[in-house]
Amino acid sequence: MLHLTAKNFTEEIEKSSLPVVVMFYAAWCGKCAMMKPLVEDIEAKYRRRILFCETEIDESPSLADKYGADFVPTFVLFQDGRLVEILKGVMEESTFEKYLQKLFRIC
Repeated sequence: MLHLTAKNFTEEIEKSSLPVVVMFYAAWCGKCAMMKPLVEDIEAKYRRRILFCETEIDESPSLADKYGADFVPTFVLFQDGRLVEILKGVMEESTFEKYLQKLFRIC
């Protein structure tokens, strides 16, 4: 996953020709640690079709505030540089993957 901070967030999101999923997480968050391997599995399946990124909320609190990441993990989804959805909390890998397929129309 590409690591994003306040310095590179906007540039990476806007320049991506792919849909983007940003996982807002905290180093101290057990649920985030639980979700990260699941997201990495999905990332491997959709390489070159979806760009997966991560942002640490304590490192970039202004981004966390801007995107409502008051609960971690929070997933912020972009397409064509625009925010399309925000998902919060833990979910099963298959549920998350199906949601991404439907939202981004990827099979």
